Amino acid sequence: MQDQPIHVSGARAPTRRALLATAVTAAAGLALGTSAAGGARPASAAAGPRTALPAAVVTNKVYTVSTRNTSASSTYPRTEFRGLWTASVLNIDWPSRTGLSAAAQQTELRSILNLAVSRNLNAVFLQVRPAADRMWSSTLGEPWSRYLTGTQGANPGYDPLAYAVEQAHSRGLALHAWVNPFRVSMDADLTSLVASHPARLNPSWSFAYGGRRYYNPGIPAVRAFVRAVVVDLVRRYDVDGVHFDDYFYPYPVAGQALPDAATFAAYGGGYTSIANWRRNNINVFVRDTYAAIKATRRRAAFGISPFGIWLNSTSSALGSATSGLESYSALYADSRKWVKEGWVDYILPQLYWYQGYPPANYDVLVAWWARQVAGTRVKLYTGEAAYRVGDPAQPAWQDPNELRDHITKGRSVPGVVGQAFYNTTAFRANPLNAIGILAARHYARPALPVPLPHLVSARPWTPLIRSVSWYGSGILLTWESKSGAEPPTHIAIWRWESSGAAVPNIQSTATYLRAVRRRTGLTQSWRDTGVVRGRTYWYLIQSVSQTGIDSGSATCVFIRA
Repeated sequence: MQDQPIHVSGARAPTRRALLATAVTAAAGLALGTSAAGGARPASAAAGPRTALPAAVVTNKVYTVSTRNTSASSTYPRTEFRGLWTASVLNIDWPSRTGLSAAAQQTELRSILNLAVSRNLNAVFLQVRPAADRMWSSTLGEPWSRYLTGTQGANPGYDPLAYAVEQAHSRGLALHAWVNPFRVSMDADLTSLVASHPARLNPSWSFAYGGRRYYNPGIPAVRAFVRAVVVDLVRRYDVDGVHFDDYFYPYPVAGQALPDAATFAAYGGGYTSIANWRRNNINVFVRDTYAAIKATRRRAAFGISPFGIWLNSTSSALGSATSGLESYSALYADSRKWVKEGWVDYILPQLYWYQGYPPANYDVLVAWWARQVAGTRVKLYTGEAAYRVGDPAQPAWQDPNELRDHITKGRSVPGVVGQAFYNTTAFRANPLNAIGILAARHYARPALPVPLPHLVSARPWTPLIRSVSWYGSGILLTWESKSGAEPPTHIAIWRWESSGAAVPNIQSTATYLRAVRRRTGLTQSWRDTGVVRGRTYWYLIQSVSQTGIDSGSATCVFIRA
């Protein structure tokens, strides 16, 4: 039979001596529990040996603490972005093929989210606009994606983005809507699009290049339309972020010139260089999209994953010591400027090369990007190539420790605060057990979201522990969390074994972080099966907002299991 919970009683004012002894405020006490037979028993009664407890700590009393530890840990960072890219274009990751039923698509999506949770990731980038189509309900004219049903414009029978947001949030994961801004189709034929497609209705908006079709970023109406699509998404869905990939102007194709000379003549203004004009088109688009997102949903993060090389040092003294393709020149993506101007909340360069690769050394590029975000409010996450593990053409990628060592490197460089892995299929397949090795080394504990105080810096209410009890084979922890002015979105739960020598401070690492739960209501519970009956533990909880800001205080309780 399950034990009855140990409930927290009303507030109890601390004595001056207690304050001096513990440097905390005693917020509430815990009443005695009741045995199954109805008789009173001490709440700490349990099987196992007993030890005397220090007088400064009272078993089963809930304390409110505000003092914080200051130590850091590269093994168990308190906050870290850990993302997973899930591509829908060409059915790379999800759905696994076209024509699956709504139920089958939802099952696959839940499986991806469960995979992220099982590896202690905390965010998923779901590609919901792979090619000027959509995976959400909209009235702006873009059709349902062909990658859902096999037929462009066919209703899949549910709202994939709404379902993804709900399912991700229920698992404590952030859901970022991944948007490809200018790709129209994976083939060049305009007539392959449904008749109602905006690109068909506005044939001058797009051009064919390299066997595919793209919106022309040089046309102001195109930029305004794509921005409106993003605003529509952000206005109507509780996404945690909007994410652009590396496709702005298309990657160059040998022997082909971009067909935008007429556009330059019409809209070039005072520009004499078509290259500078193209870069400005993208800069204006990024700047205005950032502003539009913030005006619509202030808490939604906006980030971009550019090609990993901005400029080589042979092209600019500001560039990196590399010799690969330059996004500044080839894609007209001035990603360094986006960082310096603060037009993104995070930058996630695709560093898909191994350590020591001569044209684009991973270590060199990590350090270069860290220097670019220094002194800005932009967060730096590294894009990791899970899909390259096991590549027989490159011996370095046959080393199962390569990705593990990438994370080790990143954590040693100030400014790097997270990672993301491309793609989901490779991450799940886990070639050479590289993901397993990486996770065992670096993701043994969950991590809290990276704070974005420039979005909303207000702190959420401190959650209050209301009861603890032995429940079946573990401890059931129940708490109460108010919304207040800044609603909490997550509850962070720490637990560690202790003799109770002193009331703890707020934890500054994830060393003892056991779970990060989505806040779904006033009262919630969590069951901890990792404890041993008869031993003594501290539990400490905090709330965290959508922008990663934690409560100013935490509540904690010392118990005997």
